Amino acid sequence: MGEVLDIVLRFVVILLVFLLLPLIVGQTEHKVMAHMQSRLGPMYAGGFHGWAQLIADGVKFAQKEDVIPAAADRRVFQIAPGVALVPYLLVLIVVPIGPGLVGVDLDLGLFYVLAVMGIGVLGSIMAGWASANKYSVLGGMRSAAQLMSYELPLVLAASSVAMAAGTLSLPGIVEAWQWWWLPWQLIGAIVFFLAGLAELRRPPFDMPIAESEIIMGPMTEYTGMRFALFMLSEYVGIVVLSFLTTVLFLGGWHGPLLPGVVWTFLKVFALAFVIIWFRVSFPRLREDQLQRLAWVGLVPLALVQLAFTGVVKVLIG
Repeated sequence: MGEVLDIVLRFVVILLVFLLLPLIVGQTEHKVMAHMQSRLGPMYAGGFHGWAQLIADGVKFAQKEDVIPAAADRRVFQIAPGVALVPYLLVLIVVPIGPGLVGVDLDLGLFYVLAVMGIGVLGSIMAGWASANKYSVLGGMRSAAQLMSYELPLVLAASSVAMAAGTLSLPGIVEAWQWWWLPWQLIGAIVFFLAGLAELRRPPFDMPIAESEIIMGPMTEYTGMRFALFMLSEYVGIVVLSFLTTVLFLGGWHGPLLPGVVWTFLKVFALAFVIIWFRVSFPRLREDQLQRLAWVGLVPLALVQLAFTGVVKVLIG
């Protein structure tokens, strides 16, 4: 009975994180962008500081008609938003937020996370192909090309941390972390973070969406709650990327004075703010620039970090 209760409590906590943190990040994005770009609209809904903006967005999506194009592949079109969203919930199951506070501690947790995150990108590819719309298909093709380009530096950067810690368990990596890993794994942290942003298709890596060119890319034909699920998957992806960067490169729950869980969430929200800041500050990359950054920039840097990690491990071993 005790084991069952423990499993239920862990699942409830993970579900709360999955449902609440993306909404908080979404609300934060409204406010940060409103301040940085002098956007007045998000500051007025509901009165004080636009507190009801997120509620207004939810009501708007709920009221819209759920339309499926006549020529669409209905089954694939309907399940694509779920394919984009559910993998992030599965990732959160193995992400530790404090000492002993993890849904499931897998020995191959890092491999599991990288594999499942790749599945989420397939949702936009499925949506683009199933929509029977040339703009959606083009967005889906761009998503596929972006996934292929940025998955490699993402995996190489994560492999460097696993090599440093000597384990693929996420809690094990956090427990092995030392403060001097910050400069040691700095290149890998930058590569991992940028590659993760590209896989989320967040600005400036939002070529698969590119509203000024292909409307909304794979999501062009989506309306109502299905479109809202795609939006939710984007913000859940921000939370997951922030958690993984915190766990792998920033020491997770390590920190002075405050409880470990507090340190984890402080680091996660700081990284989420940086992601929002990127969206406001940088223009969208062209497709050739995006591919060049991956293959000419991030992949060689990830290989350098991997080699540097191996050299240091040999020297201190």
